[in-house]
Amino acid sequence: MMQSRYTTLRLILGDQLNAGHHWYKQPNEHVLYVIAELKQETNYVTHHHQKICAFFAAMENFAIALQQAGHEVLHLSLDDTHTYHDLPDLIVSLCQQYHCQAFEYQQPDEYRLSQQLAALKIPDVTVQATDSDHFLLTLAELEQYITPNKHHRMEHFYRAMRKRFDVLMVEGKPQGGKWNFDGANRNKLKAGDIEAIPQPLMFSNDVSAISKRLEKHNINTIGQSCEQLLWPTNRKQSQALLSYFCRDLLPLFGRFQDAMTTKSESAWSLYHSRLSFALNTKMLHPMQVIQAAIDAYSQPDSKIDIAQVEGFVRQILGWREFIRAIYWVNMPHYGKENTLEANGSLPDFFWDGKTNMQCMHHAIKQSLDYSYAHHIQRLMVTGNFCLLTGITPSEVEKWYLGIYIDAIEWVEKPNTLGMALFADAGVVATKPYAASGAYINKMSDYCSSCQYDVKKKTGLNACPFNSLYWRFMDRNRELLANNPRVGMLFSHWDKLDDSEQSVIVEQAEYYLRHINSL
Repeated sequence: MMQSRYTTLRLILGDQLNAGHHWYKQPNEHVLYVIAELKQETNYVTHHHQKICAFFAAMENFAIALQQAGHEVLHLSLDDTHTYHDLPDLIVSLCQQYHCQAFEYQQPDEYRLSQQLAALKIPDVTVQATDSDHFLLTLAELEQYITPNKHHRMEHFYRAMRKRFDVLMVEGKPQGGKWNFDGANRNKLKAGDIEAIPQPLMFSNDVSAISKRLEKHNINTIGQSCEQLLWPTNRKQSQALLSYFCRDLLPLFGRFQDAMTTKSESAWSLYHSRLSFALNTKMLHPMQVIQAAIDAYSQPDSKIDIAQVEGFVRQILGWREFIRAIYWVNMPHYGKENTLEANGSLPDFFWDGKTNMQCMHHAIKQSLDYSYAHHIQRLMVTGNFCLLTGITPSEVEKWYLGIYIDAIEWVEKPNTLGMALFADAGVVATKPYAASGAYINKMSDYCSSCQYDVKKKTGLNACPFNSLYWRFMDRNRELLANNPRVGMLFSHWDKLDDSEQSVIVEQAEYYLRHINSL
């Protein structure tokens, strides 16, 4: 039975479902925890239906778990909060309703929420922020590793993190004799490999009541809706997914982490962990995930080699922490740049997957079906297409932020603007990740069933990626010619005579004029 008075109100955001947080060490009858579904969190971009359902279901489950642990919890649905203008309006009202003397919150991971809560003023109530107890580096430590407005190599950051946290280290040196085994992790799936792809572990979480609430409150969503959600929505399911990954997927994770196929029912999941939602909502802790992978690798009968476990650790200990550091050190100005002056509109097929480009159709349809695509699909298929066609960065960012279940601004913004679109003047990446159809053909079987010919730059049914790639390179030559990682590619272009170059560029311009028909 809830009380009418509490000394302290504590807010738990939808991505702060951390059972190990220091708040929860001891129940306190004078502290009320509030977890609230809010309209402001459903409409700052148009989200995938499954994304909203997953967040709301996980929030409800966390509220129940806290109550069972003896804490005082107020869980509010959209039915309860729809009359409030925004989060501050709700907090002020609750503090007054329960006669609170203090309001406390965990530092948000998104700048917009951080600013919203930092500006909160409540009469006769003290406001205090605390750490979320999740990331390996605190916000105060980030500038020890990252300088604002400057390019940093993730590899250097990653090695520093390996040393600091003593991960995969032996007497101060990297385990296996090398820091990075990425060169061993770029295999394409062959016929036999495709037959061996495991079925993904999926859950059946009833979200029908949440779906009805979204419809009742006119929440606009994209993607495939569902009544049974396959994503983990509590700590137990998240731990099960982690165990499944370490046992059944990690032995081949690295080898096929860049591969893509259309020829398996599990083509959407492959050997990827799909732990990003559980991690980004804090149902799992990054060191918990890292240690589980290393423990599996260290077993006497393990089939996991160093390349597989190092590649996975690099994603969590290296890339995840690095991207967060880039975001916070460079906010609020980060992402306002548009280095390549891209100003195109996102094609219609990003919303329905109806395109004749097999790679784009597959990556987008998968995203709409599952609210998920792996990193190469995001970077080298949809991201590459948006880069080559010059789509306005803000449009691309909104799409990525809305469609993916794991997309929270701290991780989505640097990955989209920095990696996929090279819009941040090189803060994240040393070069644009531009590629012709040859790369997609190398890493997938998409091209074999596509109406476009990956070997053709021009003419009927020539692969759009080919001419668009060379148009992109030619238009940005001044910026890229002296880049040691891409400059040598211009020698191929320069071997063509002017008329050949013109035909390729004209082919690309034709495709751009008819982009919605590709």
